[in-house]
Amino acid sequence: MDALSQVLEDIHLKNTEYLYLQTQGEWTFRSPAQSALICHIVMFGELHIHFDNRQHVHLNTGDMLIIPSGMAHVGKSQSQETLLEAVDIEPLFSGLRDDAIHLGHQRQAQNKTTPSKSNTHNAEDHATAKSHQRSLIFTIRSKMDSVMASPLIHALPTYLHLKNALNAQEPEWLRIGLYFVAEETKRKQAGRHKIMDHLVSIMLIECIRDYIANLNDPNNWLTALTHPELSAAFNMIHGHPERAWTVESLAERCFMSRSKFAQLFNEIVGETPLAYLQQHRLRLASQMLRNGQLSIQHIAHQVGYNSETAFSQVFKKHYGLSPSLYRQQSQTQLTE
Repeated sequence: MDALSQVLEDIHLKNTEYLYLQTQGEWTFRSPAQSALICHIVMFGELHIHFDNRQHVHLNTGDMLIIPSGMAHVGKSQSQETLLEAVDIEPLFSGLRDDAIHLGHQRQAQNKTTPSKSNTHNAEDHATAKSHQRSLIFTIRSKMDSVMASPLIHALPTYLHLKNALNAQEPEWLRIGLYFVAEETKRKQAGRHKIMDHLVSIMLIECIRDYIANLNDPNNWLTALTHPELSAAFNMIHGHPERAWTVESLAERCFMSRSKFAQLFNEIVGETPLAYLQQHRLRLASQMLRNGQLSIQHIAHQVGYNSETAFSQVFKKHYGLSPSLYRQQSQTQLTE
């Protein structure tokens, strides 16, 4: 398995849910930060998205917006600031929800008998038209392991905006993917939850592929995963983290000298091969501690440590907790 496939396997996209937001007039919603991929598709109408980092994007009919990190954001009927109270959509997710959630209200009509200038009439006419404007937004949420996904999230932009995704000129994979998503929302058959998980994964993979193909940053982590000389090392690190890798053995996999490999890896990734290997092993260990019942010793061996003591020391230095306490705290948070 190549490194990108292994990364996407490790982030565990699952428990996909969706809902429809049917809006009219003036409205606003908020989506808090969460360990999930969020996707908004504007079936018709428009949507203004504002992020906490002051980024803003305007979506029209057919546009799709993927937010890989689940970053907090606000959706609005217009780009300007309004005094409307935002509806929190996070608790509205409830599996594959087919009933539409209605948002918004119409602006009260103003008294037209008052004399006014033509530009005032134009502004009122525009406001009246806006108050009747409707939108239908299909929002998808897919939970993920944010710890394992951290390198991917940091390598991707805040959002991926695909304009007019249903246009015939867009990539065929996108139109076919959206078609299957639409079909699954109409059918209530066994296995639809698993199919939705796979469809979201496929669409994310294709979006990442397109992003990599147009990426001009030579020092991006995604560039390193697909680098013609370095990709073999990433395949080994992500595919076999339990092996006793050295700089020399990784360089051999790339058919490079030790010095050239170490220099190129550091230039592109921003850290040494062994530092990257250790970070990946610790992320993997944290996932095993949170999601399974393997013994600490077994986990240590799974991530390349011969000694449970050595593993525990490195883990505590990184996470500030011993492996056993980390597991206990994670399980307590799940039950709260």
